[in-house]
Amino acid sequence: MRRALTGLCVVLSFVLLPTAWALNAGLGEPPAAVDRQTPYAAAKGFSDAVHKGDYALGAHYLDLDYIPPSEQKEKGAQLARRLKFVLDHKLPLALTGLSKEPEGDPAGTLYDQIGVLSVGEDAFPIRLAHVRVEGGRVWVFGESTVRSIDRLYEEYGPGVLGESLPPVLFEKPVMGLEPWQWLGLLVTLAGGVLLCLVLERVSLAVAARLAKWTRITWDDALVSAGKGPLRLVYFALLVALGTSLLLLSPTAQYVKNRLVTTLIIISVAWFILRFLRVTAQFVQESVTKESKDAGRARGLHTQLVVLRSVFEAATYIIAAALLLMQFETVRNVGVSLLASAGIAGLVIGLAAQKSISSLLAGIQLSITQPIRIGDTVIVENEWGTVEEITLTYVVVKAWDERRLVIPIAQFLDKPFQNWSKGGRTMLGPVLLLVDFTTDLDALREELRRILENEGKALWDGKVATVVVLEVLDRTLQVRALVSSTPEDLFDLRCLVREKMMAYLRSRPEWLPITRTEPRPTPPQLPPGEQVTPSEQAPSAPPGTPRA
Repeated sequence: MRRALTGLCVVLSFVLLPTAWALNAGLGEPPAAVDRQTPYAAAKGFSDAVHKGDYALGAHYLDLDYIPPSEQKEKGAQLARRLKFVLDHKLPLALTGLSKEPEGDPAGTLYDQIGVLSVGEDAFPIRLAHVRVEGGRVWVFGESTVRSIDRLYEEYGPGVLGESLPPVLFEKPVMGLEPWQWLGLLVTLAGGVLLCLVLERVSLAVAARLAKWTRITWDDALVSAGKGPLRLVYFALLVALGTSLLLLSPTAQYVKNRLVTTLIIISVAWFILRFLRVTAQFVQESVTKESKDAGRARGLHTQLVVLRSVFEAATYIIAAALLLMQFETVRNVGVSLLASAGIAGLVIGLAAQKSISSLLAGIQLSITQPIRIGDTVIVENEWGTVEEITLTYVVVKAWDERRLVIPIAQFLDKPFQNWSKGGRTMLGPVLLLVDFTTDLDALREELRRILENEGKALWDGKVATVVVLEVLDRTLQVRALVSSTPEDLFDLRCLVREKMMAYLRSRPEWLPITRTEPRPTPPQLPPGEQVTPSEQAPSAPPGTPRA
């Protein structure tokens, strides 16, 4: 009832008293920089003044007529400072919703309301009133709002922390923060660094003890992966908790919120990357122990490498997007891009056609697995071992330690040899040229001896044959055929060739020999005489080399 009567009196005073009076006579004439023509201008002018530490200037935006003029300067500066903390704490962004018209809110031309704050069961509207002054009307924080500042400050202000410190810590704000707030910010950051280390160590110790109760080793590795990301999370939470007591300005609050959000996004992305690494390693080790099939283990390793690359790339992209979307400018750009997603998608798709096809080829290769990490292949006429598979290229380690970087699409579009596909046994020939008189059974026995002794570590014990591959005009071409793994076959062939040649040198009669037979010289006859057919020398057998 009392509020209603007070409001009615204010209305009647505007209507019945045509004469103007001086507002806040104890403050003197307001400076020219004071703009109180609209609710928004008055609220913004007050916010700018108090955040610069000019509380005397901020008092001109308050209706202090209920205070004796002799006390208005001192009391007005104090009330301006306290109202700053209340608005920063409870209504930091509400000023932007005020009217920018001199008449104010069309719903009520006598005031424009910022919001309502409650203390217990009492509600206190925060309003700017349209009051009469000499020469017209201005917008200031109404008398009812100014009267409630002290009670609101007791509820939402810094409390004992803000009043028990030396007065020097409340003077000369820097960048909108008073010295006691800067001091509290430094203490919060330093304490957050120390406490996050302690909390991380305690949390990891407890988690490690719990992980020991399980039989698997995956959770133990996961606990170790939390070292670092967990520290960032604790630090972000401690900073958010500590700064909530400092009643920071809206700008400082914005910076703090962006910092805390950034740290949490980075820590989550960091942990996800470590989680992928630990999980892939655990699965690989488990399959390797349980399965004796080396091909299956290599295939699984290839799939894990490619899928891990896909998820890691997605993590980086999503984390970067979340970091950038915190800022209004980037968010507006994102909305604009979404509005034109059809054209943009077409342009980007055409421009990145090769990149996208390479990415899809990498995923397809991990599923179909024409090659696996560790496979022995021949590609581009080069023999080597697949060393690394990414989403866009394959690294092949050549026999001479060179590295071939080959686009991944080539393994899907062009033929190549994969010696490790299908089985672990390959056949390798060793060709020898020997004389017609060579004992082939002796060669077979020597081959068996070589494979069972010098070549025991390379031979798989399956194939060891010697056959006549070709009969040439002067020699026999003999093929020794051996079997081994793709990795050891070349070394085994070289060993067999070397030992067989040493064996043949110890029996020179088996080495290729070029045979020649001289033809008899015909007798010299006197001129005019001829040799009868019976006197001619017999011709050499067909195939006898000429001298």
